[in-house]
Amino acid sequence: MYIPRLLESQLAKALTNRKVLLLLGARQVGKTTLIEHILKTCSGEILNMDIEVDRARLRSAAKLDPAQAVKNLGGDQVLVIDEAQRIRSIGRITKGWYDAHVPTKIILLGSSSATLLSMAAADLTGRNEKLWLTPLLFSEVLSEQSWFNRSQPPQSLHEDFNQQVRSLLLPRLVFGSYPEAYLTSDPSNYLTNLSSDYLLKDIFTASLVRSPEDVRRLLLQLASELGTTISIAQLATRLKLSRQTVQRYLELLEGIFVIFRLPAYYTDPIKEVTKGAKYYFWDTGVKNALQQEWTVSESRSDIDVLWENWLIAELLKRNRTLSLQQDLYFWQSRNDSTVELVIAQGKKLVPLNIRFDPSGASPSRSFARTYNVAPQIVHPNNFLNFLL
Repeated sequence: MYIPRLLESQLAKALTNRKVLLLLGARQVGKTTLIEHILKTCSGEILNMDIEVDRARLRSAAKLDPAQAVKNLGGDQVLVIDEAQRIRSIGRITKGWYDAHVPTKIILLGSSSATLLSMAAADLTGRNEKLWLTPLLFSEVLSEQSWFNRSQPPQSLHEDFNQQVRSLLLPRLVFGSYPEAYLTSDPSNYLTNLSSDYLLKDIFTASLVRSPEDVRRLLLQLASELGTTISIAQLATRLKLSRQTVQRYLELLEGIFVIFRLPAYYTDPIKEVTKGAKYYFWDTGVKNALQQEWTVSESRSDIDVLWENWLIAELLKRNRTLSLQQDLYFWQSRNDSTVELVIAQGKKLVPLNIRFDPSGASPSRSFARTYNVAPQIVHPNNFLNFLL
């Protein structure tokens, strides 16, 4: 089953120019599926660098004249190189093809953004563009529902619709939004396998970590501290690792789209928290897989931080997909008044207090006094106003 992706229009536009396209995203988010869907409208070939035969074909072709090389690889209108980070010289090879004005559109798919970008960016300066594919957006899942009408604004919807949305939302908080986790009848088993090895394959197979078990312990620690400001020094002490090792593992996990970092927003270091950061999971299903917590219930003990993680990740996914010029932060005053999310676009600030149960909650008055803009409370009955 193919689920239409919001990125399709940007991808179709990218096919109209000569630049080498880097399509980045975690493993299993549907990059190859999306490309196969796009290739139904044009002719092309997909080579997978996880397959030795395809790697050998590419290495042999790289020794040929660029036009002959692409022809030998089967590239007509489009040539796709999947898991391109497996070939260290991929930037140099594709630069040669581009500079030789080979008419075929070259697309590199990568599951490790930091690795692929570092290898290819220097060689392809001025010759590439980048798109990011994330796990499914909630709007993509919502559009698949027969009862959803995109033309009707969320704020005008009736109570029955809100209940339908809520019943769709809760499984996504628990099982996340990887396409297979959404489609399969056994999402917990799929996510357990994904999080135990496959998602971390790039850093494990490249011997970028000394101990896979240390990485898993780090992820479990982050899962238990969702929504709190992380001190790397304290994290290192708890895990009995060096600060440098923890910092490097965090950067590697960010590079393969397992976690992301939310920095602090501040303008007055005396009154506001400036150091530390919060770490969240790109997909809450991965967090729950690490902890083996599959309870689909609003009464879960971690429902508030689960909701916080899910909503912030959803907004970040939307920003990446649509290439929005927004920066995301958290905010905290020295007297512990907090705003879970501050969206900054130029000088405009959109502060959001995130609450699963909004009853009795009030927005941060301290932030309103400091920045002259009152935070809005986001909860399951109004969150679509921020996502659609």
